[in-house]
Amino acid sequence: MNNMMCGFKEDYITTAIGQIHFYTIGSGPPVLLLHGYPQFSLMWKETALILSQSYKAIIPDLRGYGNSATPRGLDDHSNYSKRAMALDMVQIMDHLGIKKFSIVGHDRGGRVGHRLSRDHRDRVKALSVLDICPTLDMYEATNKEFATGYFHWFFLIQDSPLPEDFIGRNPRLWLETCFIRWSGEFDYRDKFEAYLEKFSRKETIHATCEDYRASASIDLEHDKEDIDEKLDIPIQVLWGEKGVINKCFRPLDCWGKYTTKHVEGEALPCGHFIPEDAPRLLSKKLSEFLF
Repeated sequence: MNNMMCGFKEDYITTAIGQIHFYTIGSGPPVLLLHGYPQFSLMWKETALILSQSYKAIIPDLRGYGNSATPRGLDDHSNYSKRAMALDMVQIMDHLGIKKFSIVGHDRGGRVGHRLSRDHRDRVKALSVLDICPTLDMYEATNKEFATGYFHWFFLIQDSPLPEDFIGRNPRLWLETCFIRWSGEFDYRDKFEAYLEKFSRKETIHATCEDYRASASIDLEHDKEDIDEKLDIPIQVLWGEKGVINKCFRPLDCWGKYTTKHVEGEALPCGHFIPEDAPRLLSKKLSEFLF
């Protein structure tokens, strides 16, 4: 893996649930890059290399993913709440001595970034979310088209060990299915074995299910509690024109409800995995938005 991330500095912090792994590269204004499911920090490689010419990129593995800790889920799933996962990210930034920063979050990382921005308002300068709408909005607007396209949202939240057992019997098939369904033109094969190696571990399969279980339970409680407390930072929203978000939601309208500042963005000519499908275009759009 280190060979695949040549040029990146690797580090860890120790937290109450174990180690959280991350990379850094570049210098300049700090940008926290948060990955999605079923990947880890490797997904940012191409985009981070471009951004590092002007920014300091911090690229962690979220808890439960990659080389970060994979604690057993609690009964209420609170240790995989986006609040808990966001706190891990704040601890990384504290470790690096970074007070204020921007966030770019893809998929699950966008949900962590949204919660981090809400819970730690003095730390975040700007938020860019990739191919998501807010969790609460997506659940409340569920219809047949969305449930069919994102069936995994409703499968992964089933009680343990049902999804863990199904996925664990053939993690290669599950991972291939995820990429084939959502990849657009992105050729996932170059990194596939690296993704499979990390994802196939029993602990990781469980942890990633817990991520989704938390989003369907405790995360919704947190979102409802502070829904009226709007952010005061700009939000950029980018999504793949070939993906489910583009078909089922109006992303700019959804995110416009969550901040007093401006919301901007557009559909990009790609699928779900924007940082790998369109790294140069994404980097251009981010550079036009970020501080």
